[in-house]
Amino acid sequence: MALTLPDSRQLSDDVLDALRLRALHGRELGYTQAQLGELLGVSRETISRWWSAYTTGGLDALPGERTGRPLGTGRMLTDTQAEYIQQILDTQTPQQKNIPAALWNRRAVRDLIQQEWGGSVGGTHRRRVPQAMGYTSKKLQRHARDQDPEEVREWREITYPELEKRAETEDAEIFWCDETGAVADAYSGCGYAREGQPATLEVPNPHIRMNTISAVSHSGSVRFMTYSQTMTAVLFIVFLGRLLCSTTGKIILIVDRLKVHAARLNAIPFVIARPSQCQ
Repeated sequence: MALTLPDSRQLSDDVLDALRLRALHGRELGYTQAQLGELLGVSRETISRWWSAYTTGGLDALPGERTGRPLGTGRMLTDTQAEYIQQILDTQTPQQKNIPAALWNRRAVRDLIQQEWGGSVGGTHRRRVPQAMGYTSKKLQRHARDQDPEEVREWREITYPELEKRAETEDAEIFWCDETGAVADAYSGCGYAREGQPATLEVPNPHIRMNTISAVSHSGSVRFMTYSQTMTAVLFIVFLGRLLCSTTGKIILIVDRLKVHAARLNAIPFVIARPSQCQ
């Protein structure tokens, strides 16, 4: 979990003086103002002002006053209003507040504030309001739990280069194949959630879904087939037959380790159509 640095306006004078010296030392070592700003938790502009003063007049020229707006100024919500918004974000969905959004995002928070108290909410406030309440914007990430780094390295450095050479020698085309599901309630955007908690989305009932198996080549050619049932070995072979009908050359098909991809052909009462059999 990423650490959150305290606002520099909350620091004591002694700590702020130490930050100035560390920022100057970092600039002398070659760090950029942006890098130092992220490390020390101050703005790039502030570090630039410190450095300019130091290079012009030395340590005595460093500004000792505090800059920026005092902490808490410029807020558009009172503490009571902020607690009310926070309660809604924790317990209700945008749909329950008649807001057209799948998850709580910047626009949905803006609409909620306007719905409750009216007025216009700028982009800066749309970002600051949830962040000040301890929310962060989350996007779904996918990562295979059983991924083996050494196996991935071997695939990239040995296995796949050999496939490319084979395809060139045999005048074959490489296709990447996989299955996926398309749902009517899919949402690819971000939504606000408490730090350390995922953003969740309610799924309607009935759950509308359609499956797709597709193969994509290096040249950008796409072959696909939709189906509503579970993928089986027979259904996979049906797709292979259609894939063969789309070309007269050889195909090297790359698939994952789904069991139906490795089913024994002689155990299945089905014959793959050859190009000469295609209509």
